[in-house]
Amino acid sequence: MGTIYVAKSTRLGKWGSDVGLSKHIYKLGYTEGSVKEEAAKGWAGESDWAIVKKAELEEGEEAELIRRAALKAKMIDPNFYPKLKGALGVFKVLPAHVEDEIVVARAMAGEQSIDPLKLKPADFGAYLINSATK
Repeated sequence: MGTIYVAKSTRLGKWGSDVGLSKHIYKLGYTEGSVKEEAAKGWAGESDWAIVKKAELEEGEEAELIRRAALKAKMIDPNFYPKLKGALGVFKVLPAHVEDEIVVARAMAGEQSIDPLKLKPADFGAYLINSATK
């Protein structure tokens, strides 16, 4: 049994904003071990990674989970941006896509709330995990 997780680096988000990508940059991964140890690896040369969402998964392969998530979210090519230093599973997530998923889920649940959404990093994490596991 393993854990699928989504991590966020504030410094990498600032870099993404500076180069015209987005500040909404997240790392999707899968591990059989400790998630905290994975976050301490410091992907893309940054050491401030924090886990924003995680979920237990019976079995999985990181490459397959990343491939599935890449069907809905834009994976940043580590060969195009040397800053990423070969880190796979780094995604640019559009807030509009996350909002759409939340609105559809609320509608399917029968809620008729039209309150404005204030997205949190955990919402982005849930979006990526749902994209990878479905």
